[in-house]
Amino acid sequence: MSINILNSNKNDVKDAESLKQLEFIEQAKEKVAALEKNLGRKPTACVVTFGCQMNARDSEKLLAILKLAGYEEVETEDADFVIYNTCTVRDNADQRVYGRLGQCSNFKKKNPHMKIAICGCLMQEQSAVEKIQKSYRFVDLIFGTHNIYKFAELLNTTLDSDRMIIDIWKETDKIVEDLPVMRKYPFKSGVNIMFGCDNFCTYCIVPYVRGRERSRSPKDIIRECEKLAADGVKEVMLLGQNVNSYGFDFEEGDSNKITFAELLKMVCEVEGIERVRFMTPHPKDFSDDVIDVIAANPKIARHIHLPLQAGNNEILRRMNRKYTKEQFIDLAMKIRERIPDVAITTDIIVGFPGESAADVDDTIDVIKQVKFDNAFTFIYSKRTGTPAASMPDQVPEEEVKVNFDKLLKVVQDTAKEQAEKLQGRTERVLVEGVNEHDAALLTGRMSNNTLVHFPGDEALIGSFVDVSLDECHGFYYMGTMR
Repeated sequence: MSINILNSNKNDVKDAESLKQLEFIEQAKEKVAALEKNLGRKPTACVVTFGCQMNARDSEKLLAILKLAGYEEVETEDADFVIYNTCTVRDNADQRVYGRLGQCSNFKKKNPHMKIAICGCLMQEQSAVEKIQKSYRFVDLIFGTHNIYKFAELLNTTLDSDRMIIDIWKETDKIVEDLPVMRKYPFKSGVNIMFGCDNFCTYCIVPYVRGRERSRSPKDIIRECEKLAADGVKEVMLLGQNVNSYGFDFEEGDSNKITFAELLKMVCEVEGIERVRFMTPHPKDFSDDVIDVIAANPKIARHIHLPLQAGNNEILRRMNRKYTKEQFIDLAMKIRERIPDVAITTDIIVGFPGESAADVDDTIDVIKQVKFDNAFTFIYSKRTGTPAASMPDQVPEEEVKVNFDKLLKVVQDTAKEQAEKLQGRTERVLVEGVNEHDAALLTGRMSNNTLVHFPGDEALIGSFVDVSLDECHGFYYMGTMR
């Protein structure tokens, strides 16, 4: 973790709510110091994150507050303060959370000072909160996605209380700037540009738990990027549930009203930022001006994640994706024509209600035409509260498994073919760390998001270096620094 915590200095903070939360951090410091004296050691804290990059960014804010309050970060869940930041996109994520909570109860029995908190998307579902109240009564704090900025305040209340604290908001239009952030990497960082989603895909719970789209002011985004650059960050990833609808919620005549393409250009102009990524765009909003900006600006990563979800028009209609198979293919081909070195990755769901083997063949046809560089493939997960959950023709599990395996093989074969095309080239790579399996190797990431492992000194971590791609191993390369 980066030892630098952004936005922890009151002199740098302009938002009144953030100043209020910094005051709560000061109050928490006194309580944590008293706990340290009682324990005879520094209290520990562990943040466990499930889900997407948005959740990971939220966890960096939670950890920053815990660190500023006086906790020492640890990786183990027998800490004095444990917080689970949850995801609810798929059922298996829910079950993992409940399993981890069950294990945590044993730690709490041995440590009477332990506090357990749970937050995030799952906590926006009333049934999940009721389940925790009933079956996991040892949990101390429950809060959701809309009021994460209040964590310092909630931390104070929890440290003073021996009862379960529940603070869930159904919705919000509030964006709080200048919250402290504890970055995982000193050289790269996520930057939220918007929150929420207005698309209401019929299988997705996100609009219900994250709320409607709310764009941050471009001035605040650029100010954050400038702070990050001054702190040594070289790569930023612009984050949102649907980044290319950025600014749609601004009123006409609002001085903030700019397009996502214009925001991309502004971020690229920040001195010190050498690479810009974004995640996730929606195909229906992917405009020509965004393609033009990417093509013209080498700072923008040659990687576009373009979620397909399905390749059959009737399934796409029932999903409420608002594009056809043909429109998606035309868009992907346009991107490849304008940005020849781009890698296009995607998300695909198999087993949506009513999907037949022939419908899956339509998706496979898209994979073969677009030639995705990689794809995240998922089996459809029924989410209570979404329209798809009550649709007829839910596909039997054994049928889904056959279709999933067939599609996955095509994805893997296509991705391997795409990766092999880079053999022998020299690419600019951001060195991200020492290889997990071989300490003599470094691991870096190319502009197109492919990993490469190569011999080198760990002093290079956080630097850009040129690496020849010597040997393709499917989804990664072995290389040599040039």
